[in-house]
Amino acid sequence: MMKGFTSCAIFVLLLDLVLGWAYWITLLLLQCPNCGGLMGLCVLGVVKYISLYHLSTLLSDRGKPEPVLHKLVCLLCLLCPVFESGRMLLSKPDRPYLGPPPDLTQVPLSALASLLVCIIWEKGLRIEPAKRKPKIHGAGQLFKRLLQFFKPDVFYLITAFSALIVAVICDTFIPLYQGEVIDMLQVSMVENDLGYAIAKLAVVSFGSAMFSGARGGLFMFSLARLNRRLKHLLFHRLLQQEIQFFEENNPGKLSSRLHSDVDRMGRTVALNANALVRSTVKTCLMLAVMVRLSWELTVLTVLEMPLLGLVQDKYTTLSTELKEQIQSHQAQISELVLQTVSGIETVRSYNAENVEIKRYNAALEQLRIVKRQYGIYSSAFTFIRRMVSFVIRILFFVLARRLILSDQLSIGNLVTFLLYQKPMSYNLREIMYGYGDTKSTVGVISTVFSYLDRKPKCQTAGDLAPEKLEGRIVFENVSFTYPSASSEKTAPTALKSVSMELRPGQMTALVGPSGSGKTTCVSLLKRLYEPQQGQILLDGQPLHKYELKYLHNKMAVVSQNPVLFCGSLKYNIEYGLKESNIEKVQETARKINAESFFSDLDDGYDTDVGESGGKLSEGLKQSVAILRALVRDPRVIILDEATSKLDIRAQHAVLGEIWSGGRTVLVIAHQLKTVEKADHIIFLENGEIVEEGTHQELMDKKGRYYSLKEELFKT
Repeated sequence: MMKGFTSCAIFVLLLDLVLGWAYWITLLLLQCPNCGGLMGLCVLGVVKYISLYHLSTLLSDRGKPEPVLHKLVCLLCLLCPVFESGRMLLSKPDRPYLGPPPDLTQVPLSALASLLVCIIWEKGLRIEPAKRKPKIHGAGQLFKRLLQFFKPDVFYLITAFSALIVAVICDTFIPLYQGEVIDMLQVSMVENDLGYAIAKLAVVSFGSAMFSGARGGLFMFSLARLNRRLKHLLFHRLLQQEIQFFEENNPGKLSSRLHSDVDRMGRTVALNANALVRSTVKTCLMLAVMVRLSWELTVLTVLEMPLLGLVQDKYTTLSTELKEQIQSHQAQISELVLQTVSGIETVRSYNAENVEIKRYNAALEQLRIVKRQYGIYSSAFTFIRRMVSFVIRILFFVLARRLILSDQLSIGNLVTFLLYQKPMSYNLREIMYGYGDTKSTVGVISTVFSYLDRKPKCQTAGDLAPEKLEGRIVFENVSFTYPSASSEKTAPTALKSVSMELRPGQMTALVGPSGSGKTTCVSLLKRLYEPQQGQILLDGQPLHKYELKYLHNKMAVVSQNPVLFCGSLKYNIEYGLKESNIEKVQETARKINAESFFSDLDDGYDTDVGESGGKLSEGLKQSVAILRALVRDPRVIILDEATSKLDIRAQHAVLGEIWSGGRTVLVIAHQLKTVEKADHIIFLENGEIVEEGTHQELMDKKGRYYSLKEELFKT
């Protein structure tokens, strides 16, 4: 049994040739080549379909024809009847249709044309099923849920739809009154009647313009309000997610979801709903008028809709995937530019400008290829759509001529019908486009709602906020593995059953080689992650039971490379505080010997720090970060090489202010002078506590701390 498509197609084409030639030879032998006519071709098509279908079934090992072979069979059986039907409709009154001519060459030409169309469709235009994304179910529920976001704008929407309906009614009667005026111009009419007809035309024209403008303005106003609400809600929900979520989703992708996807969601519902309602109401009213003028021309005009619908459905399937690819490539390009610009110092240091340019050009080339493919499909769709409209228009004029010659249609009615026909076709196309655009947006809406519905994979913060906090922190058998590495079988554990205590009024130093778990301890204290085993207690209560804002005010972290935001010094120092207190900021700055630095700036505390604090020196950045922490008067302070860029005098002032007030201090330092001052030193290695004690105790023990002292600390 044949399994290859080529062999099966050859057998099908041979049988088609045999049946076609047998039909025509029989008619020639009967000396009546036109006896069969169009009905004979239809009967031949049915016989061919039954025969070819069974043959292709026998040649297939699946019990039914292959999809490609089935399409070829349908083309072979339908091409001749459809072609002759067109010839019959286009025949002139003085030359009636006499049936298909007795030409035996039509049989192989028909077979070759069918095969060529099938190959072009399968190899050039058809999208592979394996590349199609699974259908998203529950589209109706998604749109219903999206409509709920319009509730605050119900009044504006009702007014907009009311204006829309009035504008549509006025638009519908404009061509009708234009036709009446044209008919009045052909005969002698009373001037009052003509003036009354012109007045009606003027009224509906003015009403169309006024209510259309009101409708458009109200819809755009409602759309802007919707976008603002959705963006606010989505941004709020994104900021609540755990750190792992941001590690798995790059900033460019999230920014695209926040802006372009939300805009597209609102535009789909607001603008497409506007267009669909307007076009549907207008189409119904126009159909009623057009049927009254000529039902024959109306049927021919309406035939355009299902034909264009088939083309539109195919184009929508193709364009949806390409639009998603374009959006993905644009997000990648945005992320690439953001990474390069933000890390320009590293790029410049390693002389990697050409590397980044090549990466950027490669990303642009990928985007260009997808856009070119999208442009080709769009051009092909436009060409096919216009050809369908052109053929319908030719058939329309042929039928209109017959109706006029038989006195079934007047010139005025024909002009009126033509004035309706173009808006009617436009409305039908707008309905199909709106449906296709709405259908293609289901995936975008589903993605945005998935972010809105996503619950953070971390313990919900409690409401504990005591007035007095001692600041005693205890790690009880804490084990942790980073979520991004947890799926790997050989992923190292960052912390292994770590137990330690940070006491109020004391400075505890975490030391150890790179990758020992020091930064992980800080991340767990900041609640960026949750321990998989064990717990961290603050004054005897788990960290997650404290109110999140209270916890971050009472526990301040100052890193070696602090993050600053665009804005003034004052904005960055008071970042996150409800109330501004410049006096407290200035007082704290004097205590750490930083007041002179800020007062020497041109605008003082109102000086703009630039992008990521780029206008400030590294020492000033650390001073701002330390001020930002101390101005909150925290009970727990974590210093991660926070004073490495300050001079000796400033370091002593900062440490003196930090130690005052009985605070709990945790230091991660690579300077021996800082570590020596610690009340308690904890040596970490491979996620485990190896040694602990004071500097002198550890030196006397001559263990790991003693042997690695030269590698761990800078002199």
